[in-house]
Amino acid sequence: MLTIYNTANHRKEVFKPIHEGEVRFYGCGPTIYNYAHIGNMRAFVFYDLLNRYLRYKGYKVTFCMNLTDIDDKTIRDSKKAGKKLREFTDFYGAEFMKDCQTLHIQKPDIVPRATEEVPAMIELIQNLLDKGYAYKTEKGDVYFKINKDPNYGQMAGIDMSSLRFNADGRLTADEYEKENAQDFAVWKGWDEQDGDNFWETPWGKGRPGWHIECSAMSKKYLGQPFDIHMGGVDLIFPHHTNEIAQSECAYGTKYVNYWMHNEHITVNGQKMSKSLGNCFTLNELLAKGYSAEAIRYEFIKAHYRQKMDFQESALSGNQSVIDKFGNFLTRLQNEANGAGWSDLQAVLNQVQEAFEKGMDDDLNTSIALAAVFDFMTNVNKNFEKLSREDADKVIKVMKKFDTVLAVFPESKQQSLTPEQEALIQRRQEARLAKDWATADNLKKQLLDQGVEVKDTPTGPVWKII
Repeated sequence: MLTIYNTANHRKEVFKPIHEGEVRFYGCGPTIYNYAHIGNMRAFVFYDLLNRYLRYKGYKVTFCMNLTDIDDKTIRDSKKAGKKLREFTDFYGAEFMKDCQTLHIQKPDIVPRATEEVPAMIELIQNLLDKGYAYKTEKGDVYFKINKDPNYGQMAGIDMSSLRFNADGRLTADEYEKENAQDFAVWKGWDEQDGDNFWETPWGKGRPGWHIECSAMSKKYLGQPFDIHMGGVDLIFPHHTNEIAQSECAYGTKYVNYWMHNEHITVNGQKMSKSLGNCFTLNELLAKGYSAEAIRYEFIKAHYRQKMDFQESALSGNQSVIDKFGNFLTRLQNEANGAGWSDLQAVLNQVQEAFEKGMDDDLNTSIALAAVFDFMTNVNKNFEKLSREDADKVIKVMKKFDTVLAVFPESKQQSLTPEQEALIQRRQEARLAKDWATADNLKKQLLDQGVEVKDTPTGPVWKII
């Protein structure tokens, strides 16, 4: 059974979906005001790993991930760029989707944009106002009353009695430190800085606060409660803390059953910072010649709850691993010509069990990958036994694993020209006639054309090099 570490309870739990055989989960998407950096992309590869493994296990999955296209940063930077908010966020939203495609991140089933879901946010805020969990100010802001929620901050371990408050006990900023938790804005009344980015509401014109967006979108598309909510550890407070508070107070039911959070990334032992020049984007790494598979492998080879120190030098080593996967699959496609491996089915059953045991343990990819490597070693030791049918079975299992890992390079179906096939046939005839000089000459001709031929007890096998 799949067990996951539930941040809400700070322990591993057996995963039990709300509806048998179905999983609905939500991942906090990017704020599309700049190119995503590798710290961002670790989270999205993490979402993808869960998405893929749930489908591998046969669940019917509904995965929703939002795009935040209105908040303090998107408005600020679109103005700096001299562009309308929609034009500005459209560009970075498209770039993010390209990055996801490059890293083999499957597109979520639902990708709502915050600016297109404001009516759902207004409905949620009105619900909070009607129930006394929120209040309006003269300026037109709407704030959530954190002292009205007796469970506020439990997941983040907040001690309400120790919080520091400012003069009016309210915060307008979307992001702030745990010690400064105060009434937070679910709606921001219009001011000149917002320009034409506003909506009309019963309490005046303005725009949503950041935290209300995910609560409204997840409720609309997944219902409440839903199964799993994901994000980076930096979102536990304030974002996810505030989501829980406003959603559960508004609707009187549990918001989410399981919370999963991935850890931070450092770069060469240092916190990522633009001033240090270590906020790598995907395109910057690709421009240096690293493959998307090597970069994705860096994200999945360590457990998602481990802090990860990203070192560019590791990518070359990752590429060697990726190449081994590719060479293994190519060899299976082109060289297997044995009489049959009688133990193969037992070995296939064993590796699948080991792979799934690792993944079932809170997505422990290091265990799952170790199972794959041991399997490849075992197959290589017994390669001469593999029949064509055996090789196809091994390829099928490997490709099944890659529906989760998504790091294997495309194995090329190699083919010969008719002239090369004729050379191999002539060489075999020369060998049978013990005309070794002709056979050696034909072998050299083939090698010059990039075709390596090896002789086996059952006949010649070849591969393109």
